[in-house]
Amino acid sequence: MFTDPVKNLKAFSLREDNIVADLGAGTGYYTLPAGAIVSRGKVYAVEITKDFLTTIKNKVQEAHLNNVEILWGDVETVGGTRIGNNIVDAVIASNILFQIEDKNKFIEEIRRILKPGGRVLVIDWLVESEGEPVAIKLNSAFPKTRALEMFEQKGFVLERNIDAGAHHYGMILVKQ
Repeated sequence: MFTDPVKNLKAFSLREDNIVADLGAGTGYYTLPAGAIVSRGKVYAVEITKDFLTTIKNKVQEAHLNNVEILWGDVETVGGTRIGNNIVDAVIASNILFQIEDKNKFIEEIRRILKPGGRVLVIDWLVESEGEPVAIKLNSAFPKTRALEMFEQKGFVLERNIDAGAHHYGMILVKQ
């Protein structure tokens, strides 16, 4: 039912020296596999829920990943991630758009932290799919067409779509 982070990250083509930001990292579903892939790089796991930060910290220690920095931050505020301007090669935004109230500020923050030519992996719930999860049944999904339109308005270009599973859409966008 859920999307496969390892498969999606392979499609994202991270390099071992990339600097990555996992925004709205949750419990580390993407943070840990990203940390393993970017073995000579770094992953910023940004999350606002402090209990989740503790969970990520414990998982990172268990996995012996010393390239993950855990940050408490607000992804809906420009500057809220506490990551510097233009220093990140890649951003992971998985299952977060449907939760974000100020999507414009979220996209502006992604744009601020990404290097020119940096890429963002957007994975989110499909509006319609068989066996829909509760979030979708409550109409809280954020449509792919609207997400693409908002990113394009902020200066991103669609690189390509990816297969993110039966219940999710996936796309890779590039900062121009």
